[in-house]
Amino acid sequence: MPADTNFYGDIFGGWLLAQVDLAGNVAAVRRSKGRVATVGIEKLSFQSPVRVGDLVSLYAEVVGTGTTSVKVKVDVFSQRNPVSERTLKVTEAILTYVALDKQGRKRPLPELS
Repeated sequence: MPADTNFYGDIFGGWLLAQVDLAGNVAAVRRSKGRVATVGIEKLSFQSPVRVGDLVSLYAEVVGTGTTSVKVKVDVFSQRNPVSERTLKVTEAILTYVALDKQGRKRPLPELS
């Protein structure tokens, strides 16, 4: 939306970071089988701008776990120009989430079945 863009029509990095966090959260919730909280961003690189009208796709995968934590890599791709379609990798990030119990305290990850 126009409110999410700069003067040149590029999407704000903060908006894209929010989408990255949402995608990473889905992968972390699936692995932890419950509530998680974002505790860190180990790596974040914006490689190319996202423009208004681009179709943005995010792919998240768990790349590591600890006793209570889940590390997730998120790759972001942008498709632009539907007439002569072109797909670009625009962002990549590695985020860490911690599994939480109902009281909001750290909890161990469940065993993989």
